Amino acid sequence: MSAFEKPLNRVGLNHLELEAVFHQVFESSHRTRLVGGAAEPLYSPASSAESFHRIIYTRDYAASALHEIAHWCVAGRQRRLQEDYGYWYAPDGRSEEQQALFEKVEVKPQALEWIFSVAAGRGFRVSADNLEAELGASEGFKDAIFQQVQRYCAEGLPDRAHRFTQALAERSGLCAPLTAEYYPREVL
Repeated sequence: MSAFEKPLNRVGLNHLELEAVFHQVFESSHRTRLVGGAAEPLYSPASSAESFHRIIYTRDYAASALHEIAHWCVAGRQRRLQEDYGYWYAPDGRSEEQQALFEKVEVKPQALEWIFSVAAGRGFRVSADNLEAELGASEGFKDAIFQQVQRYCAEGLPDRAHRFTQALAERSGLCAPLTAEYYPREVL
């Protein structure tokens, strides 16, 4: 068995466990809650000083939760004050040019999602998020995600992503979640 097969063969954390880990790490410190059950994902900033920011993910999909948390970890303080971080988004059916822009801005979130997935004992699949146009993830996009993950493994993660990764790994039983061998390019 190779070094990267062990973490991928563990039973992964489900969406409720992901919520519990997220809340343990960030509910108090960042006044942010992770909430499932939505038809579409959304980030909703707090409406008052007493309320919570909400990362809303699709239905009970753990992959959606991890992806939305990754976006939250990438977004800076000012972005986290705006609905959906104030980002541009073109829905399914994007042109090739729009798809190229989508891929450019999705590298870091999908790299973090891959790391979170491994730390949580879950599989990861690159998302091109463009089924109507039948444009799958390009090899260049996959290469960029792989290279970003390798940089994170070598240089470390930003603070929020690091804290979440460590908490996931602790909960799932994975040692050293930033081991580069856990992220082989051929699985993308």
